[in-house]
Amino acid sequence: MTAPLDVQPTPLALLLLGRESDPKSERGVECPGDLPAPSDPDLVERARAAKAKLGERVFVLGHHYQRDEVIDFADVTGDSFKLARDAAARPEAEYIVFCGVHFMAESADILTSERQKVVLPDLAAGCSMADMATAEQVAECWDVLTEAGVADVTVPVSYMNSSADIKAFTGRHGGTICTSSNARRALEWAFGQRADGAGPQDGKVLFLPDQHLGRNTAVREMGMSLEDCVVYNPHKPGGGLTAQQLRDARMILWRGHCSVHGRFSLESVRDVRERIPGVNVLVHPECKHEVVAAADHVGSTEHIIKALEAAPAGSKWAVGTELNLVRRLADRFADEDKEVVFLDRTVCFCSTMNRIDLPHLVWALESLVDGKVVNRIEVDAETEKFAKLALERMLALP
Repeated sequence: MTAPLDVQPTPLALLLLGRESDPKSERGVECPGDLPAPSDPDLVERARAAKAKLGERVFVLGHHYQRDEVIDFADVTGDSFKLARDAAARPEAEYIVFCGVHFMAESADILTSERQKVVLPDLAAGCSMADMATAEQVAECWDVLTEAGVADVTVPVSYMNSSADIKAFTGRHGGTICTSSNARRALEWAFGQRADGAGPQDGKVLFLPDQHLGRNTAVREMGMSLEDCVVYNPHKPGGGLTAQQLRDARMILWRGHCSVHGRFSLESVRDVRERIPGVNVLVHPECKHEVVAAADHVGSTEHIIKALEAAPAGSKWAVGTELNLVRRLADRFADEDKEVVFLDRTVCFCSTMNRIDLPHLVWALESLVDGKVVNRIEVDAETEKFAKLALERMLALP
């Protein structure tokens, strides 16, 4: 698979010189919702010109957490799996420019045809959560489960926010992928795979790599207790767990989390309720369990958008998810007399997602116009085979 570059190409450095200066950018963003300065307007025209020259040969995907200047050039927007499927549904597009992060571009490469080339405008756009589980660490974990005598009754379920290597591991060991929308269905399926006819309670799940989504789904949606869940820490011998703890657990949660959603706290919820009487607290299931338990509504990114669309005029909402999206939703629903605020008082952008900016996008598009495919994301055939198997199991879920 493609590795991040240590140094950005020279054309990008020249593009970056065109960025307008802003005093705020030198001292940091000071308040929630105050976005970074936009790129030089000249770059907007260059992006339009390059995209027009490429025509239907290029298909630009924009994740919900991208900044507006990038979203403006996206042919479709959505969450990671929706975008990967959108790319697969456009076989006539020779180039898929994925404005997201590395694991998302990998999923697009897995699902698209061999003739399509997936481009990530900045190879440094990774995902801290996905990086918390490496193939070597997960293989070692499976050895620990084997030694504890529980591997044969354990099914791996990997969140979409994982590398192609982890998806392939999941496929090899009879598991499935899940999104934040279908995590419950994936878990119900997985528990049933090792029940041996005695009941789904006999099965176990190794949930990768986000402990919070796994815990929240098991406890909030499936009626398990917190005691049914243990956390496997890859940085401790044996994951920091005894063999008996592994035998007693139903959910073996990987010690991973989202750097954005993990920052929201119970104090954030209490504070916003004091500041805004009657506010509805709406959070993503990647948030900590105590935050989810204290919220009024919980759901995926798409659920959050739909909930606000259906909300009555005059309602007030504090949303716990990435700031670019919250700010965009606040602007969108202001005319409908819906108040949308960020759950926390402090700024919480997805720093890696924001590496994809207009200078990087212009460089990628203009390179394609010149016949050069830069920052191509390619998943090797063996990894793709088993990762696709895990994804196909997800698509077959009832």
